[in-house]
Amino acid sequence: MPQAPGTLTRQQSHTQTLQPERYLVIMHNDDYTTMEFVIELLQQVFHKNAAEATELMLRIHQQGEAFCGCYPFELAETKAATVHQKARQAGFPLRCSLRRA
Repeated sequence: MPQAPGTLTRQQSHTQTLQPERYLVIMHNDDYTTMEFVIELLQQVFHKNAAEATELMLRIHQQGEAFCGCYPFELAETKAATVHQKARQAGFPLRCSLRRA
């Protein structure tokens, strides 16, 4: 219906904030990386406390892999790259991968 001249109308605006797509950072078991080193990385890179880091390390060791955190893609990629870099510097073949959450 047309509005009379000079009539103000009120429009509702709906804004939706899109959340960035999230990715799981998954650490994989291998036969060479020490359990102590894995715990150290979980604490340093993923900010896990000692109990959480130990629990995750055991899950990685027993089940072959465990997810260490869920992050936006760029942050997940950076964390995985940091793990790879620190592992190579220490002479370990530890591997991380990303999976869409």
